[in-house]
Amino acid sequence: MVKCYVKDYPRTQFVRKNWENLNGEWDFAFDDKNCGEQEKWYESFEGNLTIQVPFTYETKLSGIQDESRHDNIWYRRWIQVDGERLEKDNYVLHFEGSDFVTKVWVNGQYAGSHRGGYARFSFNITDLLKDGKNELVVKVEDSFDMQQPRGKQRWIDTNFGCWYVQTTGIWKTVWSEYVPKINLKAVKMTPNMEEHALELEYEVEASEEAMGEDLLVAAAVSFKGVPVSKVITAVTSSHMETRVDVFLRNNEYGLEWGVRSWSPEEPELYDIEFQVICKGEVVDEVGSYFAMREIRIDGPNVLLNGRPLYQRLILDQGYWKDSHLTPPSEEALIEDIDKIHALGYNGLRKHQKTEDERFLYWCDVKGMLVWSEVAAAYQYTDYAVEEFTKEWMEIVKQNYNHPCIITWTPFNESWGISHVETRKQEQHFTEAIYYLTKSIDKNRPVIVNDGWEHTISDIITLHDYEEVGELLKNRYVDYKDEILSTEVYHSNHKSAMANGYKYKGQPIIISEFGGIAFNNDDSGWGYGNKVNTEEEFIKRFDEITTGVKEIPYVCGFCYTQVSDVQQEINGLMDIERNFKVDSKIIKEINERKIGYWRSFM
Repeated sequence: MVKCYVKDYPRTQFVRKNWENLNGEWDFAFDDKNCGEQEKWYESFEGNLTIQVPFTYETKLSGIQDESRHDNIWYRRWIQVDGERLEKDNYVLHFEGSDFVTKVWVNGQYAGSHRGGYARFSFNITDLLKDGKNELVVKVEDSFDMQQPRGKQRWIDTNFGCWYVQTTGIWKTVWSEYVPKINLKAVKMTPNMEEHALELEYEVEASEEAMGEDLLVAAAVSFKGVPVSKVITAVTSSHMETRVDVFLRNNEYGLEWGVRSWSPEEPELYDIEFQVICKGEVVDEVGSYFAMREIRIDGPNVLLNGRPLYQRLILDQGYWKDSHLTPPSEEALIEDIDKIHALGYNGLRKHQKTEDERFLYWCDVKGMLVWSEVAAAYQYTDYAVEEFTKEWMEIVKQNYNHPCIITWTPFNESWGISHVETRKQEQHFTEAIYYLTKSIDKNRPVIVNDGWEHTISDIITLHDYEEVGELLKNRYVDYKDEILSTEVYHSNHKSAMANGYKYKGQPIIISEFGGIAFNNDDSGWGYGNKVNTEEEFIKRFDEITTGVKEIPYVCGFCYTQVSDVQQEINGLMDIERNFKVDSKIIKEINERKIGYWRSFM
């Protein structure tokens, strides 16, 4: 655990002391005629329901549990504000996630709007506030539009395939904080292992007059309470760059000299504290943390800190029975990570969702590798391109500092780019997202597109739900050249590469396989034939997992999946997080060193 950790604090790598959690009971109303704005509900709200934020009205924990479609909904609550503080501080309202178009009014005055369901957004509402009680009204607009990034949310009235009940409105924490008018607005932290340094990019908010005065940003690094170094940077513009040394040299505390690196086995984290200093006075303080680790591609290998990394991942959709996409608590997030570790996995692929940032914090702390994905759209249009690109950039920047994220995965199985195999326009879109991601993050691999029909991609990933282990293994051993081309490689009639692209020696990972389900009278589904007993389950799991590990050129895998999700019942746990088979047996199979993995251990 790091020094800045505060339970339930939503923005875990940028922590201030003066904040308030605005979750809890809000007034609520459906607006099925979409008349609320015309009738100015933001001035005289008459909601006839209450809802427990951040749970959506579709869920049990919301207190409403109505799974039918309502495209326009309204929220209202009162907030208490200290008027004297507004003389020196701004009051900033944060939404960790609200799907899809969110509009905000404060005391009847429009504060702003945001489009997109998965990224954090904020409003400085200082000028709309008064001392004491203030009214906060929120309208959220959603739809079944297939152009809209929606991930696993259905776009018809009933569940189908692997698409589930829609998520409408506020589904992550709403909170506020007092922020000094001169403040550190953001910081980007990039580890530089070769030079034993952390690269820092500051965004400072201050008036032009303050910029011209004695304005400084100080960054103090420590490790397990031991001071490491400090750097003070003069602020001459709103964006500044510097670096800070992270080499431990003080031996009097019993710590080894050198740089402490982050890995699944030893997830070492440094603390860092920022201060903004104006005319010798500290005007803003922010607590954070970082890790020193390097992830890069070297021919057919993914390297972590210069060593080959065999990734034992599991697909994690992040759904809960009574709260759907919203984690019911911070403890529920920790439970998932601990149980994934107990199953013998060293990482996860967070599928079609940008998870609560507290989850990423605990992955940082506990050493859980993460592939960061995003919700897909399902129809390719100019509008879809614009919405997807904007939201993906927000997500990459928002979660950039988390060391647990080792791979960006913006596209999955050609969803939203259904003609990417042959259509140049869609291929160009994937290349644009690849290079935009690289323009922000020079270090992490980017996968385009996970599963098949890759264009430009740092890792080639293949999805194959073959249920016979020997067939699975032999397919990839006997037909490697054919598979890593534009030829069809399995029964889905998909090819590994899109037309016009060639395999160039990248690492190869089987990033979806498994999905075994128990027979339960045809209720729900899994991949392949259902099994009747635990013995059958373990036998098949062992054979397919071992088969993947024996493919000589494959450097990792991702099993489907952590838990059951609504009608999809192929998890290693049920939706209430009970193991279906002995976790120790699964762990032994996953950690057994054979094939490619054994060759460099």
